[in-house]
Parts: sequence; structure tokens; C-alpha cells
Amino acid sequence: MTAEPSRPRRSVLYVPASNDKALAKIRSLACDAVVIDLEDAVAPTDKLSAREKLARIFAGRSNRRCEMVVRINALSSEWGADDLLAAAKCAPDAILLPKVDTPRDILEAGDVLDENFAPDEVKLWAMMETPKALLNIGPIAELGRDPASRLVCFVAGTNDLVKDTGILTTPDRRYLVPWLMQMVLAARAGSLDLLDGVFNDFSDMDGFARECTEAAAMGFDGKSLIHPAQIEAANRAFAPSPEAIAEAGAIKDAFALAENTGKAVIALNGKMVERLHLAQAEKLLAKAAAVRA
Repeated sequence: MTAEPSRPRRSVLYVPASNDKALAKIRSLACDAVVIDLEDAVAPTDKLSAREKLARIFAGRSNRRCEMVVRINALSSEWGADDLLAAAKCAPDAILLPKVDTPRDILEAGDVLDENFAPDEVKLWAMMETPKALLNIGPIAELGRDPASRLVCFVAGTNDLVKDTGILTTPDRRYLVPWLMQMVLAARAGSLDLLDGVFNDFSDMDGFARECTEAAAMGFDGKSLIHPAQIEAANRAFAPSPEAIAEAGAIKDAFALAENTGKAVIALNGKMVERLHLAQAEKLLAKAAAVRA
């Protein structure tokens, strides 16, 4: 299996496969990724016609700079198995699996891709949107350490978690935060990227920007979006700040000095800096470079 390339996933926009007007705008979008949605955004009566559009949607993929992902219907549904096969034929960057409950859901989808000769570059993303998924999130995330599983990214399905648990939704998401932080820990343990859930009121740009800032502070890599108007704020919130880039560059340069060769700890601008800070700095600089690319 090939290694997963480093790429930004600050802004990931859902686009219904049934919405021709929205699909036509993909080329002009500044988001890092687009999820062609066959699931929640498509009515049951439109599921088959939406699936049939995939080949056309991906026909001009080479001219698009953003990552292209397909969200299929749950494999347990009447549409899921055929969705997976149709998506695999299009060789998207990834296939997003909804309603993941256990590691077996990931492994079975990966087996289908392998059996149908999908390129190794076709990765799997997984929605974390059910109570059972959160109870099993550690073993699910562990698959991220095995390239053969294809798993590279978690997506928080906050709307479904709210629905299934009955918690109260509040502007500060206080009842969701413990589960969101559980996702952060699991994703980092599995070396996975992690996207925050959608913000439903796309007319409230201040509220959206605030939620992006908080998600970035919690450790998320980006946010899933429902409207193009949300792209700019997400890109800004999840990109390294100029100040952070400058500090990371200073740490890297300091450890590169001849007198610091082999040192585990150095002093920089009155602070103790360890090699773990160097690793963090290098990761941040790589993210900044990917954003600029």
C-alpha cells in the first residue's frame, strides 16, 4: 500500500450528487475537499439516479485541485453495497462510510475495494456518528496504523449523535465536547485526520467562525461544511497562523545549529525547548507548506 500523502483538510464541503447546480460549482471552490454525497443529502427516490451520476462527476477530476470523496449510503442499507462498487469504479481519493459501528465495518469495505481492484490510493474515511462507534472508537482508530485498512480520516457526525442520544444542543456544544475530545484522542492514537461536524445555520457566520476556532483549539484538522459560504472561515481557522509558523521555524532553525547537534533540550528566547517541540514544529511547518501548495 502506498503512503498517505500530506494534504490539508481544513474545509470539506458536502455536495449532493443529485444537485446539478451545486455540482457545476465544484471547479471554482476553494475548499480542500468535496464530498459527493449519496446519503443524507439525497432523497430515497433520487438514490439510484444520484449514483448513476458518479462517473460523469469524476470524468473531469484531473482538472480539480481539491480532494474528491464519495459518501455512500450505509452498507446495511438497500443502496450501500451498490454505492460502494460504483464509487470504487470512479477511483475517488476516498470513500466516506456512514454509520460505522465497529472495526469490521471498515475491514469489510476494504475487502470489497481489494476484491474489485480499487487502486491503493482510494482511501476510507469513517463517520463517527453512533453511540456504538464511540464505544468502539479505540479499536476502530487502531486500523489507521495498518495501511492495508485504507482508513485515513474520521468525520464527526454530530447531528446523528445528537439525534441518537437525545442530548440538548447548545451554542457551546457543552454536552458534545466530551465525545469530540474522545474522537481527538482516538484519531491521534491511530494517526488519523479528524474533521469536525457540520454547523447547521449557514446564515450565522459569526457562530460558525467561533465553532471553527474552538474545534481547531481542540485538535481537529478541519470541518465538514454544508455551504460554500463557510469555506473561507474554515480555511482561516484551521491554517497555522503566521505567528505559529514563525515560532516553528525558529525552533527548527535552533535545533539545526551545530552547537545544538545531539542536544535533547535547548534554550530559545528564554524558554526550554525539547525535541518533542521540534517534532511539533516540523509537523506544523509541513501543514503550512501543504496549505500553500
